[in-house]
Amino acid sequence: MTVTHAPIITSLLDNDLYKFTMLQAMLHQFPQTHGVYRFRCRNNKDAAYPLADIKDALEQQLDSLCELRFLPDELDYLRDLRFMRSDFVDYLELFKLKRRFITVSTDVQGRLIIDIEGPMIQAMFFEVFVLAIVNELYFNALSDPTVIEEGQRRLDEKVALLHGYAKQQKAEQQTTQKHKTNAPPFIVADFGTRRRFSKVWQAHVVATLHNAEPNIVSGTSNVLLAKTLGMTPIGTMAHEFMQAFQALDVRLRDSQKAALEAWVHEYRGDLGIALTDVVGMDAFLRDFDLYFAKLFDGLRHDSGDPYIWGDKAIAHYQKLKIDPNTKILTFSDGLDLNKAWDLHQYFKDRIKTSFGIGTNLTNDMGLTPLNIVLKLVECNGQPVAKLSDSPGKTMINNDTYLAYLRQVFDVDEPKPETE
Repeated sequence: MTVTHAPIITSLLDNDLYKFTMLQAMLHQFPQTHGVYRFRCRNNKDAAYPLADIKDALEQQLDSLCELRFLPDELDYLRDLRFMRSDFVDYLELFKLKRRFITVSTDVQGRLIIDIEGPMIQAMFFEVFVLAIVNELYFNALSDPTVIEEGQRRLDEKVALLHGYAKQQKAEQQTTQKHKTNAPPFIVADFGTRRRFSKVWQAHVVATLHNAEPNIVSGTSNVLLAKTLGMTPIGTMAHEFMQAFQALDVRLRDSQKAALEAWVHEYRGDLGIALTDVVGMDAFLRDFDLYFAKLFDGLRHDSGDPYIWGDKAIAHYQKLKIDPNTKILTFSDGLDLNKAWDLHQYFKDRIKTSFGIGTNLTNDMGLTPLNIVLKLVECNGQPVAKLSDSPGKTMINNDTYLAYLRQVFDVDEPKPETE
């Protein structure tokens, strides 16, 4: 099945903020770093048709993607973000993705194979674009008016939920004001670019939710939508940034601390949310000492039980004699609005919270979403991996290195993902 489609990505701003922030840090500190990324669909068996069917259309989309450049107004927008340095935006003015760094093929089982290999200051910028393209091409063949109607019905339910949460939150704030305490806000951001149903649908969903309750849905990871809708762009670091330090010039055992130190050096207090599950929460907290705990504003959850994770984070801050109420926990793993609200209610009296919701916002259409990822698996010729707190999220082709990584960080699980 070859799907003809106009170019899906028409702006290089149609990307998540953390791609820009990681790219800036890599350009300034490790510009010669080389990376290898591999695509995987974790639920191939649930696909309505083989992803191999979109190969030709994907190739055409990548050709179009690699012709794009940043426009003057887009560069001006980036310059206005205080954590974007002028020399980095100057680099982006010259930036263009190189087609030779990405290849597409298929296997006999009808699976789509996407490999990206090249300088990380090029390779790391492909990921969100590629996943968004794959998603839109796949769902374009399944879309019809009834799918859009169902998506709209579900979106209307989300709006109603937000209105209800806003009323509850207002009542809570009035109560806490009487007792001269502060009620932390319920804050939700769109994190759904990579797995959206389509570009148009994501824009519709985010605009609808933001217009309905702008004090709750105030941010989006998508830089283009943030610019267009006047929202706050949200994002700091992803796993690939911290994974890369497993192959840079530091001891493996010191890789997390080196990554955090590099981030502090780059952003000097901005973008202070640290990702915790590259080698698991327990191993992360062993490295997240008083120095880092004071420098970073909070932590991001992306795997494992969120309640257990949050309790561990609070206990860690208390152990370091840091008031947890001065910190924030950002949750971003498999959420919907109900789950986010429940987590907020559980933690709100002890620590601030925020929530990034992806697939359930931008691809809740009644169809089975694709669970697709494009992960860094090698850096500078060496294997790298993340030891997720959720079984099935680890992605690596080198069992020997995985065993070594577990040993170094004293992590027993999870086991490698298999298909």
